Amino acid sequence: MMEKDRKIAVLFSGTGSNFAHIVNHLHKKSLNVVVALTNNPNAKGIIVAKEAGIPLEIVDPKEFESREAFDKEIVKRLQKYQPDLTVLAGFMRILTPYFTDRIRAINLHPSLLPRHKGLHAIERSFEDEYPTGGVSVHWVTSELDGGALIVQKEISKEGLDLEDYDHRIRTIEKEALCEAILEVL
Repeated sequence: MMEKDRKIAVLFSGTGSNFAHIVNHLHKKSLNVVVALTNNPNAKGIIVAKEAGIPLEIVDPKEFESREAFDKEIVKRLQKYQPDLTVLAGFMRILTPYFTDRIRAINLHPSLLPRHKGLHAIERSFEDEYPTGGVSVHWVTSELDGGALIVQKEISKEGLDLEDYDHRIRTIEKEALCEAILEVL
């Protein structure tokens, strides 16, 4: 498979800053983003997809009676594009086994897993007893933030306040995510 023939789907829920980083650094260079999907009709990342001419799918969870029904719709939409890999880049949904058993996906998490699974990981990581924090990219499984690790990047917390720490984490998470995508593909 030629590098540019590799296809990824990117799922996001918010500003799409990690999605934008993928578009700016990998799209049409090392791979093609064949679809962007969001669960938030008001996500700022929608603008990123439109400006880059990337097909966009908006799937509002409020329109589904269950988590699994929502996941079935996501799987159906992703399968249309046949991505080699699906990348969760700030996708704020817990996925059911319906998704995790069918879609080959990786997730970016802003802590050194297995520490601080779930929400508010940056704050919890900053406040813990360890001298370092960091980010993890891992395989998506039915266990929340529990899949095998692909890439971790670590930073020292020394001399940082929460705002500085948050900024450093958000910087290295973009590098870790791109590195993991290329490693997996």
